Formats: sequence, structure tokens, C-alpha cells
Amino acid sequence: MKSLFSSVALLLCFTGMPAQAAIQQTKGDFEDKFRQLDEVLPTPNVYRNAAGEPGHAYWQQQVDYRIQVTLDEELRRLQGSEHITYHNNSPDTLKYLWIQLDQNKFRNDSMSAKTTTFGGIGNRGPGTKAATDDAPAKISLAALRRQHFVEDHELGYDIQKVADADGNPLRHTIVGTLMRVDLKQPLKSGQRTQLSIDFAFNIVEEDAVSARSGYEHFPDDAREGGNDIFLLAQWFPRLAAYTDYEAWTNKEFIGRGEFTLEFGNYDVDITVPADHIVSATGELQNPRDVLTKTQRDRLEQAKTAERTVFVVTPEEALENEKAGTDETKTWRFKAQNVRDFAWASSRKFMWDARGYQQGGDVQPLVMAMSFYPKEGGDLWKKYSTEAVIHTMDVYSRFSFDYPYPVAQSVNGPVGGMEYPMITFNGPRTTLQDDGSRTYTQAEKRFLIGVVIHEIGHIYFPMIVNSDERQWTWMDEGLNSFLDGVAGREWDPNIPWGVEPRDIVDYMKSSTQVPIMTQSDSVLRLGPNAYTKPAAALNILRETILGRELFDFAFKEYATRWKYKRPAPADFFRTMEEATGVDLDWFWRGWFYSTDHVDISIDRVYKLRLDTEDPDIDFARERQTELDKPKSLTDIRNREEGRKLWIERFPDISDFYDENDRFTVTNKERNAYQSYLDKLEPWERTALERAVQEDKNYYVMDFSNLGGLVMPIILQLSFEDGSTEEHYIPAEIWRRTPKAVSKLFVTDKDKVLKSVTVDPHWETADVDVDNNHYPRRIIPSRIESYKAKKRTGKVYRDIMQDSKTELKTSDDAAEDDQ
Repeated sequence: MKSLFSSVALLLCFTGMPAQAAIQQTKGDFEDKFRQLDEVLPTPNVYRNAAGEPGHAYWQQQVDYRIQVTLDEELRRLQGSEHITYHNNSPDTLKYLWIQLDQNKFRNDSMSAKTTTFGGIGNRGPGTKAATDDAPAKISLAALRRQHFVEDHELGYDIQKVADADGNPLRHTIVGTLMRVDLKQPLKSGQRTQLSIDFAFNIVEEDAVSARSGYEHFPDDAREGGNDIFLLAQWFPRLAAYTDYEAWTNKEFIGRGEFTLEFGNYDVDITVPADHIVSATGELQNPRDVLTKTQRDRLEQAKTAERTVFVVTPEEALENEKAGTDETKTWRFKAQNVRDFAWASSRKFMWDARGYQQGGDVQPLVMAMSFYPKEGGDLWKKYSTEAVIHTMDVYSRFSFDYPYPVAQSVNGPVGGMEYPMITFNGPRTTLQDDGSRTYTQAEKRFLIGVVIHEIGHIYFPMIVNSDERQWTWMDEGLNSFLDGVAGREWDPNIPWGVEPRDIVDYMKSSTQVPIMTQSDSVLRLGPNAYTKPAAALNILRETILGRELFDFAFKEYATRWKYKRPAPADFFRTMEEATGVDLDWFWRGWFYSTDHVDISIDRVYKLRLDTEDPDIDFARERQTELDKPKSLTDIRNREEGRKLWIERFPDISDFYDENDRFTVTNKERNAYQSYLDKLEPWERTALERAVQEDKNYYVMDFSNLGGLVMPIILQLSFEDGSTEEHYIPAEIWRRTPKAVSKLFVTDKDKVLKSVTVDPHWETADVDVDNNHYPRRIIPSRIESYKAKKRTGKVYRDIMQDSKTELKTSDDAAEDDQ
């Protein structure tokens, strides 16, 4: 059961309750966009203080695992046994433990299966196209394949034994993707307990069910029956997290919301066919048992090599593909202080490696490694391991030295997933008719981008351990921001979704929900959890705070919460406390609302100072009159040659015909002197200075059409060809959030020609057409087209389309974005 405080916080986040309950605006329509978040954020306490850092009584649990697992390649089944040591570091006494059984998500009677809807957003679901009134709904063949796979295979955990340290059975109850284990004695604060679990499950085909892990089959390999690549994650029963802010985080695993886990130490034995190569979380403990001497020598050589070294060569991988064996080998790995464990196994893997000397005092040498089949080709040979190293180089600047001994990129059926020290990445080369393999520019960009993104996740959330099940943006958003920084330091032409302009369409769409929405309820996970928070952080860094302040605060957040569990308030408070800037308005607008940025410049008034001096003001008024368009009647009279009466009879002219109404007389000059005599000395000095400087005064009217307050960034262009840029802080909207006016003063020779709001597209303004004054002609294009008839009756079964639909609607794997 969630804590009362957590439930109240969630209620406030989604109903807008604070604005209506704590303080009510009953007069007028004023809306305080700069209202503090005190009513929304959790109250600081001894576990998490008001500065956004762990409090003096902060605690978290520890869970250690000793696991033996065997891969049955032919049956595609895992059989395992785990011994768990649970350390209760909380101040509470625990009567039971909750354990995650994520494989149960694939059962036909799971909550995920029962709540999968039909169609798209709203009351529809994955793998289909919505129907019109005169056309039937269309289901993708991939969706049918998924249904058939689930029906034809017995999926989910086979829990064979749950026992205490002495082997005595423990009472346990399975609730969907969770299992409650009742302890024989209450576990008091500071105590630890041990239990063991025997389990097995059938491995899913990733391509059939769009999972985060599974096997991929290669039927055309030389070996009889083909070969598989196995990517194993969420593969062992894992302890659910017990936290200071929610107690047991026992929310059902539906597919999109990822993981909330505890740190611990792992000792894992993995038994696989003898010709398989295994990549896993942690360091290999028995290389002599599983690698040849030549391979061990290559691995040692790779530690100091300037370029990557093959530990298992392409030729060796091809030989392994051909035959297969009935023998097995056991690979043993140990990992310290990690929150999860994943591994991959296949006879198809070649393996390259290079040591990365990061120069820190935590883990100076890191082995960057990649595992991939022949299908990865030159694409993986050139870029995978290099991208791993590049990521560590960039991310360490923004956070901390990479603390683990290995960082791995493994090719397989998953588009992109991350675990401690190991990532699964999907891009491959394309087989040509002549047997060669090539890759496109898009595939190159995809590989580099996904490796950066997934290796980056080892920092966030594998080390900075945020709750992925509740707050997807805390790992995906922060990581997408940083992978954009790293991508542009590799090649600025890689489009990796961090520019504010990339989020404009989503910001104005009706499918937008607040970033602070729980991941399973988000309508479009990619833009909500990845791009919008990444764009927000980019704006915060480049536009609002500046790099120096932002980078200092972001690094402070990362180091404060390294190996700990931050919540959203901890990030918000740290960024404010470390920068010294009040950002509540920013968090409120970007993270708690669906407002968008649309600042319009509506009009510009040019003013001149009324000096009261008739010799100055009358001359200006005369010029203003002369600048007006002439009367069309007068123009036509002149064209017809008609003379004025006073031109025909000059003798009737007088003083007023020779001098206009702007001619200055002593009467006006005397009145001006009387005006000066009544001024205070300081007033007279100010007026004389203003008259002498003769400035231009421009008043600009702005309206906030999108509701999201942001700084007003202006580019002023002048008739002499020069430009000026002005930054007006967002606080200009604090009393009038819908419309403001601002005065600009320029020198006499700086005559304003035009004004542009957000000239560099840095604030995610959704309508750039109203950002110009005077308004510009809107560029568009005319396309020629030929009407096309619909001939197909079945939604085309293009793998990428169907796979994407399934993932974005239901499972939402990492390549959702």
C-alpha cells in the first residue's frame, strides 16, 4: 500500500488540486505561473532534505544474489536456482518480502494481456489501424503473430521452490508479476535474512512479442536447424524495492513502466553450450575455463591497445556457427554494487574490446567491449566499441567517473535496452545480392545513437537509481538530454532529439499529457518521457541558466545520488539549490502542465519624447504631417490642372497662408519657458538630457498564447543593417501572464526595421509565424499529385511498422522514441 503522502502528491500532480484548494482566485482571472511548488513537492524530512540531497538518516535496502542458471538451447528454456541475502537497512520491521516475477507479464492471463486494448490511443490498442464508418478495422500480422505465440507457448515463471536458509519451505503468494514471501520471523531493522528460489521459464521470441529480451532465430545459418542469439534480462526473480517514500514499490509490471530495484552484489554461474560466447554484467571470473589461451592473450592485449582488438575473431565466430555441440561450459561472473544483472549468449558472437583509461581514481581502466554476429558487419566493427568509449568520455564530465570494470554493447533483436555494464542494441548491416554487407547513413546514425543512449543509461538509472516504474522521464529524459550532447560531440549532423524544435508538434498536440504522468498511462511515451524533458533540459542549460550554472548543478545531482534512489523533488530541489535560481515556474510549466510555448509579438509602437519645446515638437509634428499620404482629391485636382483660389488671386493671401499651423511664435516660446520654471532641478536636468540625446522609443506588445511562460528572446534589426539580441527573463510574466508590453530605447540613428522573437528557435515556440514584426509572408510549397486508389484490403505487414506499433502502444521498448 502506498504511503498517504505519496498518494496525495500523485493526486495533486494530476488534478491541479493545489491551485483550487490551498489558494483560490475568486476575483478576476489572474493565474500565478510563478507560484511555488511547496504544496506539490513532498515535505523535506530526515531522509531527503530541502536542498534535494540525501538526508542524515537516508537509507536503502541491499540484496545480494548467488545464482546458478542453465540455458537449454534446444528447448529455449532457462532453469535456475538463486540464493538471496536480504539486508533490512530500513527503520521498519518487515513481515514479508515482495519479489518481482516479470516473466509473468507474458502469460495469457496477465494484467498486460487482459488490459491490452484494440487500436491506437484511447479505447484502441496495438497492432491495428482505426476504421472509418465504411471500412473495417485492420489488424497487423505482427499482432496476430504475437497472439499465436502466447497461445502456443507456456510462458511465465515455473516457481519450483521457495525456501529459507535451512531449506524449509516458505509460504508464498503469486499476484500477477509479483510474489509475496511470508517470513517465519519478522525481519527487524538492521537484520538480514536468506532465502532460495528454484525457477524455470520458456524464453520468449523477442520478435514475436516485442519484449525487452528474448531469443532471435537465424534459420539460414550453416548449422542444422539454424542458430539463436539469446538476450536474457528480467530472467530471475528479483526483490522489489522497499523505499522511504513508498514502502514496497509493488506496482504490476504491464510492460512500459520499467524497473525499481535494489543495489547488491552478484555471483552468477551461467551454463551454456560449449561453443557459445557469453557477455554479462560483471567481470568474468574463470577465463581459463571458457576461453582459449589465444583469446585470453588478445583480451589482455586489448587493455592497452589504441584501437579495438578481436578477442573472438569473425573467422572463429563463423566456425562456431557451423556445427554446434552437446557439451557445455559454465561462465562465472561477479558484480559489485549493481541493481540488476543481464547477459547474452550465442555461438554467433564475435567479440572485440579496447581498454579505456579514464584517468579517475575510482575505476581508471574500463574494458569497452562489443559482441555481435556477422550480420553486424563493418558497421559494428567500426563504431560500436568506439561509441561506448565516447559515451563514457562525455557522460563522466557531467556526472562522475564510470565506476564499473566493463561497459558492453551486444547486438541482438532488441532495439535498445540497458542494464548494469551491458546494453542490447539492434541496428545491423544489409545483405546484398553478391553476399557482401553494407549499411546506410541512417543505420550508422542509429547504431551510434542507440549505443550512446543505452551506455548512458548505465549512469542513469543504473547508478543514479531513479524509479523507472513511476517516473520514466527521470532516466529517459535526463539520458536523452545527455545523449544529445554526446551525439553532437561525435557528429553534429546526428539528429538525436534534443533540440527544442523537435518537440514542437507534441507540445501543441491533444495527445500530450504532463511529464509527471506515470509511464503506463502516458499516451505517447517517446515524446513525453524522452524528447520533451530532454528539450526542457536543453533550454534550461542553453537559454535560462547558462552552461556554467547548469553543468555545476547537474553534476551535483549526479554525485549526490550516485548509488542512491532520487525522486523528482530531489532533482528539482538540487537544480535550484545548486544554481541559486528559483525554477519552480519552469518545473510547473514543463513538467506538471500541458501548456506550450507560443509567444506572439502583436505590435510595435514608435514613440518620440514630447519635449514641450515648440521649436522641437512643432517641427516633428510638421514632418509627421508631411509624411502622411496626400489627399486623393488634391492629387486628382492637380492632375487636372486646377489652380487653387489663393493661387488665382494672390492679393487675398495673409500671414497664415505663408506660415502653417506648426510655425512657432513667442506665445509658444513663453509658455515653454513658464513650463521649465515650474520643474524641479532634477526634472529639468533629466528633460534637458533626454532632449539632447534624442532617442528612439519603441513599445512592444507581447501575448502568451500557449500558456507556458518563458523568457522573451528578441532580435532587433535596424535600418543600418545591424542587429541586437535581447534576453528578457521569464519573470516579466509574473503579474500579467497573458500579455505584457516592454519599452526599448535606441539611439537616434538606430531606427528599428523589424523584430523577431526566438530567432534561434531555442524555446520550443510552436508558432514561429507570429514571432515576426512586421509579419512575414509564410513560405509553403505547391505539390503536384496524382490521386491514388486504395487497392489493398489488409494492413501491410511491414516488420518495422508493425513492430513499432506494438512497442509504442503496449510494450513500449526503448526504441519507442
